[in-house]
This record gives sequence, C-alpha cells and structure tokens, in this order.
Amino acid sequence: MTRSAKTAVAAGALALFTALMPVSAFAKDKFSVCWSIYVGWMPWDYGAEQKIVDKWAHKYGIDIDVVQINDYIESINQYTAGQYDGCTMTNMDALTIPAAGGVDSTALIVGDFSNGNDGIVLKGKDKLADIKGQNVNLVELSVSHYLLARALDTVGLSEKDLTVVNTSDADMVSAYASDDVTAVATWNPLLSEIRKMPNSHEVFNSSQIPGEIIDLMVVNSDTLKTNPKFGKALTGAWYEIMATMAADTPAGKAARQFMAKASGTDLAGYQSQLDSTRMFYQPSEAVDFVNSATLKSTMGKVAEFSFQHGLLGEGAPDAGFVGIETPTGVYGNKGNVKLRFIPDYMAMAADGTL
Repeated sequence: MTRSAKTAVAAGALALFTALMPVSAFAKDKFSVCWSIYVGWMPWDYGAEQKIVDKWAHKYGIDIDVVQINDYIESINQYTAGQYDGCTMTNMDALTIPAAGGVDSTALIVGDFSNGNDGIVLKGKDKLADIKGQNVNLVELSVSHYLLARALDTVGLSEKDLTVVNTSDADMVSAYASDDVTAVATWNPLLSEIRKMPNSHEVFNSSQIPGEIIDLMVVNSDTLKTNPKFGKALTGAWYEIMATMAADTPAGKAARQFMAKASGTDLAGYQSQLDSTRMFYQPSEAVDFVNSATLKSTMGKVAEFSFQHGLLGEGAPDAGFVGIETPTGVYGNKGNVKLRFIPDYMAMAADGTL
C-alpha cells in the first residue's frame, strides 16, 4: 500500500467540483466502501468474505458493498469524487485529500495506529543524527515523509539538512540493496525486509511518535448524518470482526490466516505486522483515544506538515485552513471544518447498543 498524499492537490481540485454535487446527502439503502491492502485494513476483506458486513447491513435494512482497490491513493480519489461512501485511509491522507478538497469527511472508526510499522533505516550508521547530509529514499509526501520530519525534530535537524529522494514503494527494497542508497524511510512489510539486510540499523520508528499515524474508516459526513444506519452497520460489523480476530481460538487463528494470505504473507509475517500495530480491538479503547486531548494536538502537527509541503491546496493561508473537529475542540478554522473525529458510533459498540 502506498500510504501517500502525493495526489492531494489534484484530488482536491476534483473534489471542489464533486463536493457541490448532491451525490450522498439523501436517505438511501445501498452503500459502498473501499479498502486497500494494509495490516490494519485486512479485517474488511475478512468481514466481507465471511458475510459479517452483510449480516450487520441486513440488520439495519441496508446493503453495503465492500470493494478492494489495489491502488491506495486511487481508492481515496474515488471516495473523494463521490464514487464510494467510505474508504480506509490514514489521518494525514484524510486531511490532505478529501478534507482539503472540500469533501466533509468523518473518521467513523479509528482502527489502529502505527506502533513500529513505519521506520527509518540507515546503512552502516546506528544513530539518527548520522542521517545529516545523506540522501533519504522515501515515498515523497507520504506518512514516511511525515515520520522523517518528526524524527528530525528530535535531533535538532530539519529537511534542509538532507536530501529527500522520491522512491516508489515498489522499488524501495531493491533501491536499498544498491550501494548508492544509504538511508530509507518506509513501512512494513518493506521495513522488515530492509532491516534484515546486512549492516542495516533502524534508527527511528513510529513507536516513538505513538498515536500519530492513524488508520481509519472515513465516511462522507453528509451520508452519515442522513443515514445513521450506515454508520451503525459498519461499526457493528467491525467490532464483531475484531472480537473474532483477537481471540486465541481456532476461529481467531483462521481469521488471521485468512488476512495473512490475502495480504500476501504467511501467519507469522502478518503477526509480525500486527505486533507493530496498536490495534483497538475493544471499542472502548478507540473511544478513549478519540476523546483524548492528544488527538487534537496530533492533528495540529499533521496539519503543520501538510501546510509546509503544500498539501492543503494553493489557496491555504496557514495550517489551520481546514478545520479539524475533535471531541476536545476544533483545530484550525471553525468555519471550514471538513474533517471530523467522533466517538459516537464506537461508543455505541462499547455500550452494546448497536
């Protein structure tokens, strides 16, 4: 999965047009959501295959189609254009693509955050400060780029102290294997492959900025407001999947094996990715995370990075151009709130009222 905001500006221009179209602001009974391959989003594939999503949709008298899209950014672009009612994405991409493009979006389910799944590896050096003066290969304007910026802050460096080399995730491992590449920032499973190579040292990872790279199911806010059954069905299905997946039972192992195979690895490989992912298996954990004042602060950091790299659009005067609503307050422009974090539906799951 390319967890990248690279096409945010282009998608934003498209969204400004499509956001004016009343494609989802009415009551309906058929919905669709899309997802792409990543450790924290494989449960949607399992839930669709096992008819768990269908079960919850039918409970509320609706239909929900769950569609896999192989290109991560394309999935977000299609959601932004109104072709899907919901889509899996990171918090940064939710801000810089649909929200920055004018599509009011809600983080319905906060599934997890990266807790070591993203990292920086140096060849022949074992301290982060040694990155100074080096070329760093990464997917430009992705969460890896954000991770690099946050890492540099911790050692008094900035991007001007090095050179970012935009590199496709598909080419990352082979690039690092060459003599010319000495530093990379990437995510699992690529990160795991690179760490195993000779003379490689992971000098920073996302566990050092916990809770900042967040994986979400984002839905169109107007669709959710008009069709709360859609939110209830998705959330109910998700936590049924979580209960099965987390269980130390034959059924739990079978679920994880299914997800491993679907994501192109084996059970051990998938479990390794889960170990560096802070999954919110219990809805109460996700509710506490969203209700924390830390979330607003985190999104402020994400907005600052996004503004500095031109991801909020050419007309954005500052990092607060797009308002971000959280339970502890709005970061940025209260008159232009386009990204919302709500605990409501997850709280219903925690209370057993779905």
